[in-house]
Amino acid sequence: MTEPVLPDEAAAQAAMAGEADEHPVHAWRVTPEEHGMRVDKALALQVPDHSRSHLQSLIALGVVHVDDKVCDAASRSLRAGQRVRIELVPTAQSQAFHPEPMDLQVLHEDAALMVINKPAGLVVHPAAGHWQGTLMNGLLAHHPGAMALPRGGLVHRLDKDTSGVMVVAKTLASMTALVRDLAARDVSREYLALAQGRPRAAPSANARAGDADDDDDEGFGDEPFTVDAPIGRDLASRIRMAVRHDGKPSKTDFKLLAQRTVAGLDVVALQCKLHTGRTHQIRVHAAWSGHPLLADALYGGPSSLGLTRQALHAWRLQLVHPVSGKVLAIQAPLPDDLKAAWKTAGGPAIRRLTPMLA
Repeated sequence: MTEPVLPDEAAAQAAMAGEADEHPVHAWRVTPEEHGMRVDKALALQVPDHSRSHLQSLIALGVVHVDDKVCDAASRSLRAGQRVRIELVPTAQSQAFHPEPMDLQVLHEDAALMVINKPAGLVVHPAAGHWQGTLMNGLLAHHPGAMALPRGGLVHRLDKDTSGVMVVAKTLASMTALVRDLAARDVSREYLALAQGRPRAAPSANARAGDADDDDDEGFGDEPFTVDAPIGRDLASRIRMAVRHDGKPSKTDFKLLAQRTVAGLDVVALQCKLHTGRTHQIRVHAAWSGHPLLADALYGGPSSLGLTRQALHAWRLQLVHPVSGKVLAIQAPLPDDLKAAWKTAGGPAIRRLTPMLA
């Protein structure tokens, strides 16, 4: 049994199969019951197979006409007797569910799942501004079964400019199991990062939201350090996340691996372990603790060591295989940009690192 495909995705798949050679047109006269109704609401009633947001995007494209004139506002009110016509053209969003061959760096693959090494700069899932060229598009081209899976089998994400290891399901049963295990925190995810700052003595207890003073006396000491602070949307910027008392529970372990001053800037090499998976979690927790990641402009990290993206790499993933039941542990080597910066910062050889304790 497969997950039902959303209407917009169904239209895109039909077009790919040659089943939509022409754009269908729907036209009708506004009924007395629809008098005074918004255009987008009336369209949603007349064309129920398409989401209201999709229909609003068609209005923006100029393919909706009222009395033979282009309708330029979804909020326009209709009058009984008017003739409405809509051409159901595929939008960029509806065409996002489209296979695009790409050179995936596969670290492991079997019939149930695959583990890839995502390069920095690759968007994981289609969204506004990135409807094509995403990892999901590559997965749809990689194996036929991805077309029948929600999001092509993606069970978690990495930020666009974060590199490293990701697990992808290849069957619905595996996807269900992996999503369940991620939610239950039974999947271990560790990262390597370079951040600004000099290590200081950490408090004996975990750092929690509200514990840190404004003068920033928290820091990474010689012992593993845990940040247990809820994260929510930054009220001042919709593209940022922030530590907030009303945010979702978020917990990250940090371990100091090396510290060095480079060109007057104190730099620390860190090993990080996620206990939760909030958006930008490591970046937010590191910055909140006074150690923003290098080249992370969104959270105040300084440009250094030749890096042009945040110094964060998903290094290691460990999970129980959903079919065999065996423990699967996969590591992704540092990409060239981080490898050079890691060496300059005095980071230890990756082959010598050991997983952090749960």
